[in-house]
Amino acid sequence: MQKKIFYWSPFFSNIATIKAVLNSAISINKFSNNFSRPILINVIGEWDEFEKIISENNIEVIDLKLRKYFKQKKINGFFLSRYYQIKIFFLAFIPLYNILRKNKSNIFILHLVTSLPLFLNFFLKTGSKIILRISGLPRLNLFRKIFWKIVLKKVDIITTPTITTKDYLNKIFKKKEIYLLRDPIIFVKEIKKKQIKINNFNGNVYVSIGRLTKQKNFIFLLKCFKKIIDENSNNYLYILGNGEDFQKLKNYIEKNNLEKNIFLEGHRKNVYEYLCKSKAFILPSLWEDPGFVLIEAAYANTLVISSNCNNGPKEILRDDQNGFSFKSNNKSDFLQIFKKSQQAKEKDIYQKKLNAKKMSRKFSLFNHYVELQKILINVKKKKTGYFCTFNRGWRS
Repeated sequence: MQKKIFYWSPFFSNIATIKAVLNSAISINKFSNNFSRPILINVIGEWDEFEKIISENNIEVIDLKLRKYFKQKKINGFFLSRYYQIKIFFLAFIPLYNILRKNKSNIFILHLVTSLPLFLNFFLKTGSKIILRISGLPRLNLFRKIFWKIVLKKVDIITTPTITTKDYLNKIFKKKEIYLLRDPIIFVKEIKKKQIKINNFNGNVYVSIGRLTKQKNFIFLLKCFKKIIDENSNNYLYILGNGEDFQKLKNYIEKNNLEKNIFLEGHRKNVYEYLCKSKAFILPSLWEDPGFVLIEAAYANTLVISSNCNNGPKEILRDDQNGFSFKSNNKSDFLQIFKKSQQAKEKDIYQKKLNAKKMSRKFSLFNHYVELQKILINVKKKKTGYFCTFNRGWRS
């Protein structure tokens, strides 16, 4: 009998983890030999713009038809996103409960806004099993410790995208089974399709990609590049992404007359055309887990310069064998490492790129599918019915 796998992921903005949801569903269709069937739950119309790729990969969609209550899908800011989460909780309560009740023997993978399904499963006894994905290192105050102790009673397995997070959580949740489940970031077919020809950049071009938020720390990068450009105006920086810090970054660029060297490109679906033409990809983040664009840049054979923030980057760029790393949010160290990367020998750069690409293959669709199947086998030993939750992170 074919097993249905439902995905719940009402996202509000262009975040990298959208790819994890789509690619996970694609991996099931690609490698399960029709044993499993992925189904996306379209909560607020979040999957409407991905209709083509969903259709191409034969993924079924269940539409809750709530989009009329969420006319502004792309939102930024803490309070507005929390308001939308509350709306989802109440408007999707009955539709999601009906889906859970009718599909007890199937698998549910939740990604983002996990409060509603966790509530339904805990208090209304839907009969589902829970696999909870946690990214980031949790900051647990007394209230959160109590909350998670209660919620985790109904969680059978916890998964994390990095070893660092897994080791940290093992110390907190000692009685829980915690597994490493790498996100499916590298989709070879899609990457090859996106590597198109574009006009050549002039000068030393660097690229940074991500949501324009405090976490991504772009204002730090701008301050560093001001110093770099003051010394050599032949250096250029392209920043790809949208977010609440856009105006703040734009004002800094204009105030310091950097318009000819630093460019805010907005959200770009095809980041590979930038990566393939750049001298290096720079990740200035304060935290990541694991750091999607870092892995994409590595697979695109682009040199990586990254902060050594916990979880992803620090774990991936071990001993600078596959890139350059600098102390997180440390301007002097960044400038020193940046200069070191410019002065590095070509053969050393080549070896770092080679090592980075080899590392990135761990995040392929196939490897994700293999790891996920091993986890599901362990769940099957307990009871029928699974409820897999993919949580965006503790700090968001």
